Amino acid sequence: MRYRLTFLAGLALGYVLGTKAGRERYEQLMKSARRVAQNPAVRNTAESAAQQGRQFAGKAYHVVSEKVGDRMPDSVAGRVRSLRDRAGHNGGGEDDWGTSNT
Repeated sequence: MRYRLTFLAGLALGYVLGTKAGRERYEQLMKSARRVAQNPAVRNTAESAAQQGRQFAGKAYHVVSEKVGDRMPDSVAGRVRSLRDRAGHNGGGEDDWGTSNT
């Protein structure tokens, strides 16, 4: 009950503060957020982080596949094979996880 009251108090406080700030402050915050998101340094950093994440995910996939190997139930192994086959027929635009390599 205490947590519920704390949540409701926080919700009410956020509403009151948000309405006092008004639409102008919201627009100002959105403009700042867009400016940061369009910054070339931020975009390059985000892209390199995404690329590294895809590389690590690919490595993890292969390590787990090798370790699990034959111990995986047939139903799961069949599902993984079907997903891998489907990903292989997409023209190379996606990796083993179904994410884009661009």
